[in-house]
Amino acid sequence: MIVDSHVHFWKYNPVRDAWIDKTMGAIRRLLGLAGATPEIRGVVGWLDLCGPGLAAQLETYTDAPALKGLRHIVQAEPPGFMDRPDFRRGMAALAPTALTYDVLVYAPQLEEAARLVRDFPNQAFVLDHLGKPNIREGRFKEWKAGLEKLAATPNCCCKLSGLVTEAPWESWTPDLLRPYLETALELFGPTRLLFGSDWPVCLLAANYGQVLGLVGDFIKSLSAAEQQLILCENACSFYRLN
Repeated sequence: MIVDSHVHFWKYNPVRDAWIDKTMGAIRRLLGLAGATPEIRGVVGWLDLCGPGLAAQLETYTDAPALKGLRHIVQAEPPGFMDRPDFRRGMAALAPTALTYDVLVYAPQLEEAARLVRDFPNQAFVLDHLGKPNIREGRFKEWKAGLEKLAATPNCCCKLSGLVTEAPWESWTPDLLRPYLETALELFGPTRLLFGSDWPVCLLAANYGQVLGLVGDFIKSLSAAEQQLILCENACSFYRLN
């Protein structure tokens, strides 16, 4: 069985959406889609963690079991965003709700992300897209150093997702991406890795089968139980899908 931990559902409007609609209405539409579609087991949405009305907004979703977590596009924010007091207050408000938090950052932000995760040991975090290493420019060492800091925090998992779009879209190969997958496995182990396709964003560089095959071929050397952890069980546990 496979549980894809990272699939996007949105109606793109180039005027309205810089990346994805960030309104509360968008979360309602996603939750409605999840309710009507059995294949969608959970939703990771967006709320303004820095806003004064966060507590009230969270309260409105207490009756929405499909909402599993939140994510902010921190990769688009200036340095130090995750250290801001207002963002930290918002993060502290998540703990009573049991909502998870997806960390979406570029590789240079990994050290800052590690501080955040370390300072909230009771919050469940997952790193999206392995921290978006700059594969095109070959900045492997810098990325690995940041990933090591984040992996040292036991309350953070990592998604094996998004690599094909960080590599040259037309010329990536499994061999090019293998060192990044090997590093993630070495640092997080099979109990803290989740498969994610990043569909349809992945279509910029690969089809769904290629993305699934990339991860599936990589983990073939693991035991059957470990493969199931990465492909299914870790996502079910992290996002409370059982």
